Amino acid sequence: MKFTLIPFLLFGYLSGWGQGIKKTELPSPIIPNKIEEVYSPSQAKNLEGFLGYRLKVNLEKRLLKIDSAILLSGFRNRPGSQVWIGEHVGKFLFSAANTYIYSGDERIQHLMTDMANKYMDCQLADGYLGTYLPKDYWTDWDVWAHKYGIIGLLSYYQVSGDKRALKTSQKMADLLCRTFGDKPGLRDLMQAGYHAGMAPGSVLEPMVDLYRYTGEKRYLDFCEYILRAFEQDNGPKIISKLLKGESVTQVGDAKAYEMMSCFLGILKYYKLTGDQKYYTAMQKAWEDIKEHHIYITGTASVDEVFIKNDLFPSENENKMGEGCVTITWIQFNLALFKLTGEEKYLEEIEKSDYNHLLAAENPKTGCVSYYTALQGVRPFKCDQGFSCCLSSVPRGISLIPQEIAGTINGKFTLLLYEKGEIEDSILTYDQTKIKLKIQADTKFPLEGRVAYTIHPEKSKVFEIQFRIPHWAEGFRASINGKPYPGEIGKYLSIKRSWKEGDIVKIEFEMPMKTLDGGISYPNKIAFKKGPQILALDSSINPNLSVPITNLYYSLPSKNQRIIQIPAQEKTFNGSIQNWEWKQSYSVPMISMRKNIKKDVKLELVPFSESGQTGSDMIVWINKN
Repeated sequence: MKFTLIPFLLFGYLSGWGQGIKKTELPSPIIPNKIEEVYSPSQAKNLEGFLGYRLKVNLEKRLLKIDSAILLSGFRNRPGSQVWIGEHVGKFLFSAANTYIYSGDERIQHLMTDMANKYMDCQLADGYLGTYLPKDYWTDWDVWAHKYGIIGLLSYYQVSGDKRALKTSQKMADLLCRTFGDKPGLRDLMQAGYHAGMAPGSVLEPMVDLYRYTGEKRYLDFCEYILRAFEQDNGPKIISKLLKGESVTQVGDAKAYEMMSCFLGILKYYKLTGDQKYYTAMQKAWEDIKEHHIYITGTASVDEVFIKNDLFPSENENKMGEGCVTITWIQFNLALFKLTGEEKYLEEIEKSDYNHLLAAENPKTGCVSYYTALQGVRPFKCDQGFSCCLSSVPRGISLIPQEIAGTINGKFTLLLYEKGEIEDSILTYDQTKIKLKIQADTKFPLEGRVAYTIHPEKSKVFEIQFRIPHWAEGFRASINGKPYPGEIGKYLSIKRSWKEGDIVKIEFEMPMKTLDGGISYPNKIAFKKGPQILALDSSINPNLSVPITNLYYSLPSKNQRIIQIPAQEKTFNGSIQNWEWKQSYSVPMISMRKNIKKDVKLELVPFSESGQTGSDMIVWINKN
């Protein structure tokens, strides 16, 4: 099936824009939510900065390298080579649909369409679309894979309008409805997978969407069954424990990825029904995770679970920062941001995007690390159809265009600083709907200057909001020399008669900060500049005569600079000519070898770019 897209705001998974057919030709839900989202993403185009370059890496070096034969092998020749191989097709379709909306790239369109059709061809007459033999149905990761299958096909359906994708999803869902429930003769969903039922129970998310698209009450009934099952004696008791104020470490078996996957479905059920207890529980979960379990790079989990409060071991042997956890934390925050428009959720998304998310995909190769430690050699792998994270990390990157800008309560709002274009339709103060295009010119994160050129279809009075991040010091905005003051961590709203060619100049400082290592890394510090955590990579400091763990940073006195002027857009003194994204900062340090001290000047790079050559790297540096 061939298709293209025109600007059209999609529902649910894909909220974004594309190019080609009429809005009326694409599907939309027939059941409205009782709780409307306040944030609606705008169309981001031609992103050319740091985020744009990594979107291109994700497309060219990861998604376009996917071999459909590998991902489909477990469906064509059951059983699959391993028990969770069935999840990868759905994850790919999600990433491909989002990427196509942003890029309009015909290659990813073709690969997505081909994958979807071949996948649907594998469905059995009863609706089964897993990779198991009948004797093993609904064990291990079978329900989980069906969940991702429905998510992927709904993603494809939303950009193509292909009704076969919806019908295939319904057949899968109908089989689940016939198989599981709390009525006599039906199986217990909580026993059909791992982690106290959280893995199979996460099918709640696409079940809510199927109900919204079809109006079939059996899907709503199944959602309500899942929520009851969560509270069974053998269930994870997600809602009841969170409402009692218990930590996420006490929910189910504390498995982070599966738990937050359930959170996504619970939030969708809240939007559908308006039942406040579900939102309250999700707020408590978010606060607990944010305050006690999030690393400085925007990830969570050790050995894939939430551990004791405020412990952040960061070595490879700790198996910390599972890629799937990073992505699901981003999705959780994006869902809450869409519901509320509150800047605190965007702050968490930004932290993850600029650090742990992009660190998990090698910009040179497109290979992905399952766990992405803050210390040591990064374990990138390039295989397909095996690791859950090798399919999940591209999903997180594909969401970035939704996070650049959009409307919050009808006010056009710029969120992340990125060179490129934003397009949308807005309502002016005289209730006229006009098209708006904004061009952003910036070298961020290399420097704190942005120029926004405003192109309204007509000169009209309306508001534009500018997010002022917590790390942006001395923030100042001006139009034609007129200053507009703002407050850190808030939105600066400018209401005026905007005309073609108006330019908004934004300037701010990003002083280098040092972060304390806490109880996990006493007497160590990490460096942060703007939203980026920095790392010491041995491969761009080749003249070191000591291991990087033998380096110390001597804290300056109050009158001294913490750090020297950043060395921007350079090739690291010629040490590496083919390093991706040239951004480094010179830092004075002390090397120690057999009690002999030596002053050295070293280069720090963004954590997200470190380790790309297979070299040793560290974030936590000794404090002298």
